[in-house]
Amino acid sequence: MATDHDQPTGPFEGPEKLLEIWFCPSPADVPDAHVSPVGKPGLRKVPREVWAEMLDIVKCKILSVVEGMEMDAYLLSESSLFISPHRLILKTCGTTLNLLGLPRILEIAKDHACLPSVYRCFYSRKAFMFPERQVGPHREWKAEIDFLDQIFPNGAAYTVGKVNGDHWLLYMSSPDEDAGANPALRSGNSVPYTTKPPEADLDRDTAEESQPTSPPGDISQDYTIEILMSQLSPKACAPFMTSSLVSEISQLNPLDQAIALSSSVGISDLFPAELTTLDAYSFIPCGYSSNALLRWKEDSGAGPARSGEGYYSIHVTPEPDWSYASFECNVPLPTLPNGEPRSIPDLKTLVRRVVNIFQPGKLTLTLFVSSKDNNTAEEEDGESAVEAAQRAFKAALITPLKEVDGPVCSGSPAFGGVYKRTDKINYEFGGYDLAFATFELRS
Repeated sequence: MATDHDQPTGPFEGPEKLLEIWFCPSPADVPDAHVSPVGKPGLRKVPREVWAEMLDIVKCKILSVVEGMEMDAYLLSESSLFISPHRLILKTCGTTLNLLGLPRILEIAKDHACLPSVYRCFYSRKAFMFPERQVGPHREWKAEIDFLDQIFPNGAAYTVGKVNGDHWLLYMSSPDEDAGANPALRSGNSVPYTTKPPEADLDRDTAEESQPTSPPGDISQDYTIEILMSQLSPKACAPFMTSSLVSEISQLNPLDQAIALSSSVGISDLFPAELTTLDAYSFIPCGYSSNALLRWKEDSGAGPARSGEGYYSIHVTPEPDWSYASFECNVPLPTLPNGEPRSIPDLKTLVRRVVNIFQPGKLTLTLFVSSKDNNTAEEEDGESAVEAAQRAFKAALITPLKEVDGPVCSGSPAFGGVYKRTDKINYEFGGYDLAFATFELRS
């Protein structure tokens, strides 16, 4: 997207760098989780100005923030920042220096939230459109790996998909089972930001017994769906070209304009309005970003041991030669519709709704889910969670939306495009499983 303050002088890199840092296995494990019934625990108590100073290193700014029951969503000049008590998610596009913010994030967690160790770290991104425009460690994947390896001695890096085509890059650190669970960590007696070598671990059974346990209905589930779209149709891009609408929006600020735009194109209809707190921004001359907090359980905010609030984010770069849109959501979606019109959509329906808005020529879909949830997920005909996701991806895209039963967004007529799948990969990582698929629009 293009910012209001720094007009682009060349192609803009839409695909984002996504950094996710867990300092504890759950919000219930942060040191002050149960200290006071009021106020914010863990990372959420860090002042906005401290995060803003960190983001100066990354080369982006805070535009607005929405404070939820369980997390805070910062809308940035280049994408999003989500803060939970135990976890930080930083997603930035363009030529931002995402990884250069990591050392400062670790300092902030230690100094402001008494979180001196990292439980797990994840870094991922789609292949860049214009890698030659990147700077710092982001110039190439190997440099990013080297940077992360200096901080996490037991990280692992992966390339998923065609190296000479659409692919997805992932770095993940091994879990530090003591982070947030060992009282010594909370007193600051541990070595900060290190993970134990695999050979130092106990056997598997003993290690599993040493992990923090959570009560029934816990927050241990980790689920992230991404829909990464390029070659958007001109019709889909037009509403996000703000300069062509200046006369119509002169009385609206960028936040108000973006909320109106969200409604007109159907973004507001992705999830039930009564469950959603939407924050959005329209850039001049073009571009759009939004964060939304989703209360997907009735007892959201009931306590640190139970999770009922998630997020989604959307970022749009509509310029014709490098058009791109991304959708990310961490709310666990059902694989089948439940028949309730105002409920959380199933995975297939959500994919249709998103694709209906942006009408991409190409798209990459990923579902990243913790292995525990994949293994114990409710199965249909013996399918794992990732295989059920692959089936949902295909079912959503190989049939024209206008010929498919089920709701689509009300913002525009159904998109009649039909896609062919060009890649399908299921991957088992350490503690996580991935469903990866790419599709192209049939001519």
